[in-house]
Amino acid sequence: MNPLLCETALPDYAAIRPEHAEPALREQIDRNRAALAALLTQPALTFASLVEPFEALQARLGRVFAPIAHLNAVQSEPALRAAYNACLEVLTDYQSEVGQNAALAQAYADVLAAEGPALSDAGRRVLQHALREFELAGVRLPEAPQARYRAVMQELAQLQSRFEEQVLDSTRAFRRWIEDEALLAGLPADVVAQARERAVAEGRGGWLFTLDQPTYLAVLTHAEAGALRQEFYQAWTTRAADPVAGAAGYDNGPVMGRILALRHELAQLLGYANYAELSLATKMARSVPEVIDFLDDLAARYRPAAVQEFAALSAYAGAELHAWDVPYYADRLRREQHSVSEEELRPWFPLPQVLKGLYLLIERLYGLSMTARNDMTLWHPDARYLELRDRTGQLVGGLYTDYYARDGKRAGAWMGEIANRQRLAGDTRLPVANVVCNFSPPRGNQPALLRHNDVVTLFHEFGHALHHLLTEVDYPSLAGINGVPWDVVELPSQLMEQWAWREEVLPMVSAHVDDGTSLPPERLQQLLGSRTFHAGLAAVRQLEFALFDFRLHADTSVVEAAGVQTLLDRVRATVGVIPAPSFNRFQHSFMHIFSGGYAAGYYSYKWAEVLAADAFAAFDEAGVFDAQTADRFRRQVLARGGACDHLQAFIEFRGRHPEVEPLLRQDGLAA
Repeated sequence: MNPLLCETALPDYAAIRPEHAEPALREQIDRNRAALAALLTQPALTFASLVEPFEALQARLGRVFAPIAHLNAVQSEPALRAAYNACLEVLTDYQSEVGQNAALAQAYADVLAAEGPALSDAGRRVLQHALREFELAGVRLPEAPQARYRAVMQELAQLQSRFEEQVLDSTRAFRRWIEDEALLAGLPADVVAQARERAVAEGRGGWLFTLDQPTYLAVLTHAEAGALRQEFYQAWTTRAADPVAGAAGYDNGPVMGRILALRHELAQLLGYANYAELSLATKMARSVPEVIDFLDDLAARYRPAAVQEFAALSAYAGAELHAWDVPYYADRLRREQHSVSEEELRPWFPLPQVLKGLYLLIERLYGLSMTARNDMTLWHPDARYLELRDRTGQLVGGLYTDYYARDGKRAGAWMGEIANRQRLAGDTRLPVANVVCNFSPPRGNQPALLRHNDVVTLFHEFGHALHHLLTEVDYPSLAGINGVPWDVVELPSQLMEQWAWREEVLPMVSAHVDDGTSLPPERLQQLLGSRTFHAGLAAVRQLEFALFDFRLHADTSVVEAAGVQTLLDRVRATVGVIPAPSFNRFQHSFMHIFSGGYAAGYYSYKWAEVLAADAFAAFDEAGVFDAQTADRFRRQVLARGGACDHLQAFIEFRGRHPEVEPLLRQDGLAA
């Protein structure tokens, strides 16, 4: 039997092969079609007879596709990639078909009219959310525009997948052989050793460097050879941009242009002026001017500090700074001012201790315990599976983890869904998530050693995972992060980051790899003191990305690569501080907006950062481990998934509307 069609609680990853993917998805879609047709022929349609069974059908389809998408992200290879893209085509067609099913949309509207007042808040929101999605799928469009909508969605799905593939392929194409040992000066020993092992594996002398994220960051931050830093910076910022050595055939320029043209066409098909307007139909922010004003206001607050920071760094370097020099000199200045270096702190943050402390924190806040299971079938020896239980020992959900960078794995860090919580017609299912990172792997008998920034990243992704796992919504379409506006979905993750910066928590997640001692008090204070170091530069970088993304999707005239570059240059001229070299083509690998879910939504990081800093201020007031405050946040935000008004939920938790001042205080800009 096809392992993707087995009705087990968890995927049998060891049994799944690329050839299983498309047949399983097609079979499940055929089952869904037949079941939906039967549901719609019932004489009397009710929430119980229509909505709940259809929720279960869609959730079952999600459980078939989720492992396919996950495997494609963590171990991309030609057969799996082809299978994933074939599935994407089939799934996109089906989603458009359902979204444009007028009979189903009318039945949902009738159920809402008949039963709405008697339903729970979650039940009503299931209907309201679905009706909004029908509208956004073009259910009311005439036949020809509906057909065009389906064609646009199909082409977009394939283009977005191609964009990500070309970033991965161009990253993998980069190989830098080094024969001159002098070029290695300043690089961490583990990075050099790994490069030597690659060279040995290919039967050569010297060192072989690749463009995986940990190696890139190490070179930019520590390599004393400026030419080497420039070479890696240029390779990283020109991924999927032709003409680039080693990247021929991977140019995302035409792909970007076509994606933008199709998104604008899609928006106008649905009656919106541009894609930015369409994006806001499902977000907390309500208008294009509101978002632009929000970002402009933050830029006005942060840019003066960023200008001062860059001027001070240039003076410290004693020369004109290029973009590839900034991480190197910033690390040196940070060490000089705060006596702290990310690399020097690594021995205090072995991954097993960081996880131990993180699990203890989650237990103190929410009364939950994490227990590893060693009897699960997994996709890679580095992967693990954990069970999450409450104080009574009751199973709450499951979590897969995969922490180390390797060839064929998508860069970055993310949380993904494997299964959503479901309690429908006697069928109870618990939520299952995955947390994926790209940390430097262990070496020899030594565990993986994290930078503090990696610790923050890990806390961030666990914040997303808790949002998914602690849901109390029984309907999969609104459980966990489903149905949550994209500018709110980062609230739990960015809130979780806050604990990684607390002096009460850092001793829990630190233990020197050699002697087990916690981070010494003086180093702890040095680390905490460095939190606001270059906060202005970090903020304007994010604001540059956010304004570029949002203006790009609000301007219907930008539909080709040259126009994209012109708009980016204009944003950089008004917001950016660090000069970007003329060869920089970062947009060609900006997967968040061209292949991820952040199109016209990258502003969500700053929007949610305001919410998160304000939310954490409640813990500052009550105590960072205060169980009552944590319980309020769990009940009023985490547990409610997409089944609430999210601004109102925040107000219920905080007792007022969100304020920007806590974020400014956190970043040292309160004055």
